[in-house]
Amino acid sequence: MIKYKTVMQESKIEQVISKSRFIGHVKPVEYREEAEEFIAKVRAEHKAATHNVPAFVIGDRFQLQWASDDGEPQGTSGAPIVQMLVKEEITNLTVVITRYFGGIKLGTGGLVRAYTGTAKLALEAGVICAVKELNELKVRLDYTFLGKLQNLALNGKFEVRNAIFEDAVTVDLLMEPEHTEEVEAMVSNLTAGSAVIVSESIKLEKVKI
Repeated sequence: MIKYKTVMQESKIEQVISKSRFIGHVKPVEYREEAEEFIAKVRAEHKAATHNVPAFVIGDRFQLQWASDDGEPQGTSGAPIVQMLVKEEITNLTVVITRYFGGIKLGTGGLVRAYTGTAKLALEAGVICAVKELNELKVRLDYTFLGKLQNLALNGKFEVRNAIFEDAVTVDLLMEPEHTEEVEAMVSNLTAGSAVIVSESIKLEKVKI
């Protein structure tokens, strides 16, 4: 089940619009403190910039939204970025758009287009992805069944990860929640009921879209 969209990785892009240099910075975050640290870092790196416009959206329902125009005319930079993120259903990230003024005024509409356009390019560079809710079963089984279990995983219903080899082998099985009962039955049938489910948990995982 897709919980929300975000970006895979931190990114940075640059473009020139009417002689002004715009640098877009994006970073995936989960907490306000992470966002604020990233904003402070970019501002420190670009102290000489005319503007460092920050914005972030956090929460699977976009619960936390914040932006600043950082000296640009009100409503022309930070707020449109947040609006764009919410409209595109992208969250858990922070954006900072750095501008070095090139001497040509862009006007209200031009500023909105420049800031949101730079933000979109930075998002693309960060690779927009979906965050899915998956079930994770930690299963303990005899070594003799591991190869067969890995072959079963080729059906696409689950993934086998993190094998730990001791007196038996313990693996993590990752699957869509609706496939959990089916996978449990597969494991039980494969091992004639000898496999032990050590734990079951929910995991959020980024996947490309």
